[in-house]
Amino acid sequence: MSIALFLLTFLFPPRTISVPALALPSTVASLSPRPVALALPVMPVKKAPKTLTYRVTATTYWPEPDQTDDNPMETADGSIIPERHSSKTRWLAVSRDLLAKWGGPFRYGEKVRVRGISADLDGVYVIHDTMNRRHRHAVDVLVSERECKKKTGFEGRWTDIKLTKYAEEPTWQPG
Repeated sequence: MSIALFLLTFLFPPRTISVPALALPSTVASLSPRPVALALPVMPVKKAPKTLTYRVTATTYWPEPDQTDDNPMETADGSIIPERHSSKTRWLAVSRDLLAKWGGPFRYGEKVRVRGISADLDGVYVIHDTMNRRHRHAVDVLVSERECKKKTGFEGRWTDIKLTKYAEEPTWQPG
């Protein structure tokens, strides 16, 4: 206790005032709680799915300063794009809202399954890069410029693409 508080309590002691107790009416005083049975419906608990599917917009890109930054061969996670890469490299850039760093479900290096673009571009990809901050719910598939010029359907924009975390099937191990 501080000295100031002690002195105040000593010099001005608290006063007690006696007030007669108020009587409650007899009807209120005689009430007692009683148990009441309630019938509540039991709702089934929904289990969260093992893997969530996200609907995104997909585009393709190749490493050049017009489509990336001033160092086009280096991705956001520090990986270097192979000099003779193709769509078979299976690298992916995702929008920031999909990355865990900004509150999303995916991390660099994770594998994801992409479905809905085309037979050539659907498949399992590894996340290595980040798209420009203006994009939301979008992915960018790494392809080579020569593939886009040779094959039709490699360059474009696709909507309603399914993006799912890839979980490898467990392999059997003898016990």
